[in-house]
Amino acid sequence: MNTSKLNSSRQQFERELKRLRQDVLRMGALVENSCRLSHQALFHRDLAAADALKPLDKQIDHFYRQIEADSIILLTLQGPVAQDCRVLGAFMQLVRDLERIGDYAKDLGEIAVKLFPYQPLDCMPDVERMSHETQAMLGMSLMTLVELNPEAGRQMKERDTTVDDAYDHLYHHLASQSNYRGVLEPVLLVTLAIRHLERMADHATNIGQRVTYIVTGRRG
Repeated sequence: MNTSKLNSSRQQFERELKRLRQDVLRMGALVENSCRLSHQALFHRDLAAADALKPLDKQIDHFYRQIEADSIILLTLQGPVAQDCRVLGAFMQLVRDLERIGDYAKDLGEIAVKLFPYQPLDCMPDVERMSHETQAMLGMSLMTLVELNPEAGRQMKERDTTVDDAYDHLYHHLASQSNYRGVLEPVLLVTLAIRHLERMADHATNIGQRVTYIVTGRRG
């Protein structure tokens, strides 16, 4: 293959890689929206927001399958160099993290529906702050992908510690209510909700670390 054909092939590959990255960001925007809806459902008792989560999750799953398939095609048909393989591999793992965050957001919507008949627990303001922090981490992780920030992994780990501390505090509070009077279901549901939020933050941290890997070849 002559030089002009090699250059043309390389340019085509880079265009496909750029398009793939844009699709990842579009998927990320959908996941951000699902997190906002789950927050609205859980803390503003918005059942319409909860209902909107299932069709949105289907869109997220569609993006996930399409990006994974496109990544495999580029890996197998375009003959990428080692750095390209690293980027594509990271994209495939990264969209899995986004897909899981979307799943947790959908689950939070279902929890919100089950909590609707009950009065909010006294710890809900703390849970809401945890949710805000988790959403901020997701937004930060997507911004690191836009900017290709090599410091992303370290920064996300620091933010994740805040969410882990909030989870530990809330879990202890909920688990220590041995003399709780009333139906236990809301306590169990809120305990599940904070676990989902903690896992969402973990996946957002993974995204930041994968961006670090894309840029530097090292984990953040």
